[in-house]
Amino acid sequence: MSDYILAIDQGTTSSRAILFDAALHPRGVAQQEFAQHYPSPGWVEHDPEEIWSTVLAAVRRVLEEAALSARDVAAIGITNQRETTVVWDRATGAPIHNAIVWQDRRTAPLCAQLRTEGLEDEVRHKTGLLLDPYFSATKIAWLLETVPGARARAAAGELAFGTIDSFLIWRLTGGKVHATDATNASRTMLYDIRKGQWDESLCARLGVPMSMLPEVRDSAADFGTTEPSLFGGPIAILGVAGDQQAATLGQACFQPGMLKATYGTGCFALLNTGDELVESRNRLLGTIAYQLAGKPTYALEGSIFVAGAAVQWLRDGLRVIASAPETQALAEAADPEQEVVLVPAFTGLGAPHWAAEARGATFGLTRNSGPAELARAALESVGFQTRDLLDAMRADWPDFGQAVLRVDGGMAASDWTMQFLADILGAPVDRPKVLETTALGAAWLAGMKSGICANQDDFARAWSAERRFTPALAEPERARKYARWQRAVAATLAF
Repeated sequence: MSDYILAIDQGTTSSRAILFDAALHPRGVAQQEFAQHYPSPGWVEHDPEEIWSTVLAAVRRVLEEAALSARDVAAIGITNQRETTVVWDRATGAPIHNAIVWQDRRTAPLCAQLRTEGLEDEVRHKTGLLLDPYFSATKIAWLLETVPGARARAAAGELAFGTIDSFLIWRLTGGKVHATDATNASRTMLYDIRKGQWDESLCARLGVPMSMLPEVRDSAADFGTTEPSLFGGPIAILGVAGDQQAATLGQACFQPGMLKATYGTGCFALLNTGDELVESRNRLLGTIAYQLAGKPTYALEGSIFVAGAAVQWLRDGLRVIASAPETQALAEAADPEQEVVLVPAFTGLGAPHWAAEARGATFGLTRNSGPAELARAALESVGFQTRDLLDAMRADWPDFGQAVLRVDGGMAASDWTMQFLADILGAPVDRPKVLETTALGAAWLAGMKSGICANQDDFARAWSAERRFTPALAEPERARKYARWQRAVAATLAF
């Protein structure tokens, strides 16, 4: 009997495969990192072929180590880095260029031009998004304009566009299925999330032929079956969701007012707003949290571009740490008299500022500042940026109130960081027993669709916290620290 679910978690820096049993307990994991390419300042690319090879390697290894075959797997769920853009040849499946990553800022001038032409209001109303290089649409436009012959080939129907989920589905099914789910479609800046369809007007304004676009399906749906040669037999693909929406599902945030934040390369906070698509007045995003049985559930989202990436910068850029866990001990040892503030705008600032051209800055350095103070500032920047988001959410949606924040992702394992987060928010922070919530959400979608996993209500009841962090910082000190952060951000934006 096939009683395992395989989650493919294709992230910004690595591809992972996680096996879950029918009770959605993790039973095995394999991970493959891949290269980051920075061809120009503010540009970030991935090699789609390397992404594909790392996904294959991770899936094969996790099956081998668990001594399982394709027959033992009931379904695959896919979750992926969102907005990252691939265009490929329909005949060969070969990408025409490296993937342009969600962090990439090369299309900032095009976004500025479209904003001047008055397109932003239409974009915001239809898609819930802002005109920003973050999203896929201007990345597609750049590829069609820049890669020789691409525009003519696209007009002739020879090219396909997809976010990473679509590219993987195409490859896994041997080119038989060109599809995405509603959550990933909602991040392209071409999908009308009110009508639930690709928008012809926006596609025309961006010069994107609609023939390039994938079919949009529910998050739990039939996305085809894998080619038998890949894993020794066919496996149904039954669940797809962008990584942040998958984490929302994995955190069982099914009720309006529930809130989660995922701390990976960036940080993304989603607030479930139910049937209501909230038009933000504070430069947050309206998005689809998930879509089941043809019905979308909406969310307010705040996006922070740099969270764990600040720790990676300490490790790979400054070389002041050898591994990420070292930051906790350094932060604990930092001089309390020094208040170094890091604004990690390495690829611009996300919500609620949306300043594509901003760059990182450090304030409060003294002659005695060192690795410990920088490490503390990097971890604190995550808490400060999260508060920016939650304050904006509260202003946009008064029903929000004082919600408990459910956290996940790599940085959520740091007790120091999560305690500072609770302190600066002045709100409880719950860390779940299963931190692999992104993969868990994708696995639940596939398992629920296949009929071997719990329904929505039972899944929500099974969620449990490993630890709750409660605020321990006095309100005057919390206000003082946050005001210092706000002055640092203002100075960064003014530079």
